[in-house]
Amino acid sequence: IHTDGREARIYSRTLDNITHRFPEVEAAALQLGRSAILDGEIVAFRDHILPFAIIQTRLGRRKVTPKLLADAPVVFFAFDLLYLDGESLFERPLLERREQLAQLVGAAGAPARRETTAGEAPAAPTVLRLADASPIRDAAHVDELFDAARARANEGLVVKDPQSIYTPGRRGKSWLKYKKALATLDCVVTAAQYGNGKRRAVLSDLTFAVLREGELVNIGKAYSGLTDVEIAKMTEHFQATTLERHGPVHIVKPTVVLEIAFDRIQESKRHKAGYALRFPRIVRIRDDKTASDVSTIDEVRRIYEGQLVREAPAKD
Repeated sequence: IHTDGREARIYSRTLDNITHRFPEVEAAALQLGRSAILDGEIVAFRDHILPFAIIQTRLGRRKVTPKLLADAPVVFFAFDLLYLDGESLFERPLLERREQLAQLVGAAGAPARRETTAGEAPAAPTVLRLADASPIRDAAHVDELFDAARARANEGLVVKDPQSIYTPGRRGKSWLKYKKALATLDCVVTAAQYGNGKRRAVLSDLTFAVLREGELVNIGKAYSGLTDVEIAKMTEHFQATTLERHGPVHIVKPTVVLEIAFDRIQESKRHKAGYALRFPRIVRIRDDKTASDVSTIDEVRRIYEGQLVREAPAKD
């Protein structure tokens, strides 16, 4: 968010101006009444974080209707403060930037949850909020914080050196992303596509499927987790077992089974399975399994429904 107290602009990580898609965030930024640049993330939010698919309904829209504002409410969680009242803060230590951010956000950092009486609708969440941050005691404390974050429907943690400066465009060793897989599924490869860069000559981007009533239905695509040697070997196999070609995509015989890890499952119209795996990555090749042994749509549904239970807000 860039604001000078009179105007506010919201930019995506790709530097696209997306202000018109989030008018409530723009209004909250103007209410700060200061000249500032804040780094953060916009998420779909009511009394807890909502699935990513909900905020996707805002993306790509030229006009955000009142109905869309109601159906996909959002909150901006502020991570960092880069500029304040004419002064660049990039070289200041994180602890100092966080202190100034907390003072700037003020009441916007108040908890979104509050007790409600029977039949009373929860209050609308504050649109501009300060992201949680906790000093770390030890490694076990990191796991505790991760479990608490996952219970709030966060994907994971970023562990930051409190003395670190802000380096645009990259985290480096001072900021480490910490995630754990939600679960794994055994899936069979149904298509392979040539990659990019150094992988442009190998079939490294793999589409995979699970079983639904005896039929293979695609549920995702992954391109990370295999070694260069494994990819080279798989490329030869896929070239030899190609059924159809559509440009760079090879439709292949479903013979290679992979164990796939992921962070969450969301409903999706893009895949025939009706679900999509978020941040899928290949754990290993399952040479001990065939297409008839892969995970079923019922397993996918159980994980998805269990995820919703964990993410549901606590009730008195």
